[in-house]
Amino acid sequence: MKCSLCVVQIAILFVVVLLGCGGTLADAPQKKSNKKEKLNSRRAFGYLRKICRIGTRVSGSRGIRIQQRLLRDHFVKLGAEVKFQTFDVAHPLTGKPVRMANMIVSWHPKSTKRVLLACHYDTRPFPDMDRTNQRGKFVGANDGASGVALFMEMGHLMQQISPSYGVDFVFFDGEELIYRGRNFNDEKGKYFLGSEHFAKEYLKKTNKHKYLYGVVVDMIADRHLKIYKEKNSVKYARKLTDSIWETAKELNIKAFVSREKHEVNDDHLPLNKIAHIPTIDIIDFDYRYWHTTHDTPAQCSGKSLVTVGRVLLAWLEQVPKPK
Repeated sequence: MKCSLCVVQIAILFVVVLLGCGGTLADAPQKKSNKKEKLNSRRAFGYLRKICRIGTRVSGSRGIRIQQRLLRDHFVKLGAEVKFQTFDVAHPLTGKPVRMANMIVSWHPKSTKRVLLACHYDTRPFPDMDRTNQRGKFVGANDGASGVALFMEMGHLMQQISPSYGVDFVFFDGEELIYRGRNFNDEKGKYFLGSEHFAKEYLKKTNKHKYLYGVVVDMIADRHLKIYKEKNSVKYARKLTDSIWETAKELNIKAFVSREKHEVNDDHLPLNKIAHIPTIDIIDFDYRYWHTTHDTPAQCSGKSLVTVGRVLLAWLEQVPKPK
């Protein structure tokens, strides 16, 4: 009995030392099952609620740091490689430095040809479009948590698809560290800080990898989901836009409407304009609770998350092999 106990103690000590030295248990081989897993709407919605329970997740806040740890642990457990791309910006009101962090979750990290799937994971400081409570609590269930929840759910399936390229989930910080005054146009701050920093770093070509395509998802959990072709997406990446909507058509998914509507400024613009990565924005911009206290899980649906996830996974398996 003493010898058995010693073996157990030594094994436990080895794991503790491994983690303390920066290793992860995800580095060990994962058991593979022959049964293919499917996207789970209940689990996806559970992730959305879990993110919202953190509360507000403004750039530089305790809330976003809690979210970062939660996401890191989630994706490492699923076998991904996780890195943070940190940078500082001046707070729009105080001028003090705010530490921001884009989070990069890599599947098949050794592949030099890659596809980028992105969302923002910060929330607006206040619900300034709310008619009665413009300084209330804004949890950003659809505008902030929906893309995060979708990628958390998709993570369960990424190891079972075998594309000839790598895939990165990129979570952008600083999408809307914006403080609005009484007038709509009275805004302090700058949009898309995270995606702009990411695009500039990509231009430096410090890594050998190249992104073939990019897809940004934003506000994709609306219970009444309708996603039109966004006009800037068509402008910068028409073929990519058409291919994803064609995939949705093949799956008989009606929520993807093959018609242009809305010209949206979003994280896809720096990726197109600065990094020159053909990137589109999948966004339901008719969401009536945008930037209000009512943007809560009650207005969202796990089925909507899975709808977008099905299209993305099917499209990933159809992306032409890189030359």
